[in-house]
Amino acid sequence: MSKIKSVKGRQVFDSRGNPTVEAEIVLQDETICTSIVPSGASTGRYEAHELRDKNNDYLNKSVFEAVKNINDKISKALQNKDSTNQSEIDKILISLDGTENKSNLGANSILAVSIANLKAAAKFSRKEIYEYIYNENKPLCIPYPLMNIINGGVHANNSLEIQEFMIRPDGAKNFKECMQMSFLVIQNLKKDLESKKISTSVGDEGGFAPSLRSDEEAIEIIISSISASGFKPGEDVSICLDVAANELKFPKNVQYYLDLVKKYPIKSIEDPFSEDDWENWKNLTKEIKAQIVGDDLFVTNKKRLEKGIKEKSANTILIKPNQIGTVSETLETIKLAKDNNFKTIISHRSGDSEDTFIADLAVATNSSQIKTGSLARSERVAKYNRLLRIEEKLGNQQKMAKI
Repeated sequence: MSKIKSVKGRQVFDSRGNPTVEAEIVLQDETICTSIVPSGASTGRYEAHELRDKNNDYLNKSVFEAVKNINDKISKALQNKDSTNQSEIDKILISLDGTENKSNLGANSILAVSIANLKAAAKFSRKEIYEYIYNENKPLCIPYPLMNIINGGVHANNSLEIQEFMIRPDGAKNFKECMQMSFLVIQNLKKDLESKKISTSVGDEGGFAPSLRSDEEAIEIIISSISASGFKPGEDVSICLDVAANELKFPKNVQYYLDLVKKYPIKSIEDPFSEDDWENWKNLTKEIKAQIVGDDLFVTNKKRLEKGIKEKSANTILIKPNQIGTVSETLETIKLAKDNNFKTIISHRSGDSEDTFIADLAVATNSSQIKTGSLARSERVAKYNRLLRIEEKLGNQQKMAKI
């Protein structure tokens, strides 16, 4: 039977060592699935509410109230409900909370249950998660990785303002080749940093966290590492930035980015301006030839995306399920983006876990790219390994997404 027998929550820990929520769903046929929700450091003001306790035991970071909400209210509401009806399950969760930003039950408790339910329904249906979600007639695509190789901003204790310096292996013919190209660039970057006697310790998302003189020096070192790997910067491997402008002490202007893209092979810029600076977003998108990605601007929220589409404030949306709180709402936002020719990038959070759901989500939605950190730290690498397995399973049926 695909009906839900029990729902259980527990406090576990994320990759930063902070408490987070895990939900476990058991169906009446004894199918069991779990989901762990991630947590961000650089968060947008309009994200769904993450419920944390006020106590000294875990420095106000525990999630026992969110867990209690799962074990009491959510568990009772979902008893005997059909897990294969995801939209109905999510409607119950949204209604049970009753707030726009999920501040009653907490988006962390709601999302953990929503994803665990989808996994259980897929397992019950004897389908892979990506197969279960997928509902189009086109061949499935594998996303290109946006691999974070130098961390700055709030993700690292160093001198860099820009939060993420990423590479994208544009010249790769398949995901296996994406990984091989990225591996070479990272190893050459490590060698270069070591030769300069610069620390190769890593930040929250697995990228190196060196103290350099400027953001431009970080870009130049990456370009040098791409060339040392035998690749052409901007053709085989391009540079992508996450500025995380909400966190900047000294905001940038449109001209700064126009000059930066002229000077360096940068193909993508995420959050170049703060979440309410709609005018600068619009002006930059109009003038620049690059992928302009809204993360804090859109927070995986349909209403904010609708405004961005209308005003042409970006051309790409970053998708983080925990910004909105349920699988159904996440899929609705992705559909709205695709229907309006916006690219979608499925993303992890800086505090993540061994849960690989977003890898399946990226494939299932034919998203062009995935952001899940560097080729270091097992919670990041787990997603890449999942994509390698999916590519192998799909065989000749799959191709790389368009970027």
